[in-house]
Amino acid sequence: MEPDILELEDFLPYRLYRLADTVSREFSKIYKDRHGLTRPEWRTLSGIGQRGTMTATELGEQSAMHKTKVSRAVAELERRRWLTRTPDEKDRRVERLTLTKAGLAAYREMVPLAKAFERELLGRLGVEERAAIAEGLAALEASLTLGNSRGRARSF
Repeated sequence: MEPDILELEDFLPYRLYRLADTVSREFSKIYKDRHGLTRPEWRTLSGIGQRGTMTATELGEQSAMHKTKVSRAVAELERRRWLTRTPDEKDRRVERLTLTKAGLAAYREMVPLAKAFERELLGRLGVEERAAIAEGLAALEASLTLGNSRGRARSF
């Protein structure tokens, strides 16, 4: 391989992106078929379902979604009457987002489907492969989190 050529298919960031995108698209078939949700809408529903209440800023941080996508997803879930907005008592500029009964029912319906999808995906791997992936992801996440807090990436 020439030093000034990047073999994209072997480049770890590209491989991780493609894998994440493929897995996300496969899983999206479930929530799209079931409820007609987009990826940002699913991430919003699941984030609030997990935590009970969140702000749009917290949703964006948790899901790594741009604030425009969060805003559109919140508006759509509100239109469906799956979430409500309540002004924060301490800061009226901030809204607390909470699932309605209908939104919570949709979330609770999706949880076992999401867990089954994950089990099926991991079931394609052996025990050692699953452990290696979990350890490798945790190590990468930790090194990038530590690197970001110090303003530089840690070397491997």
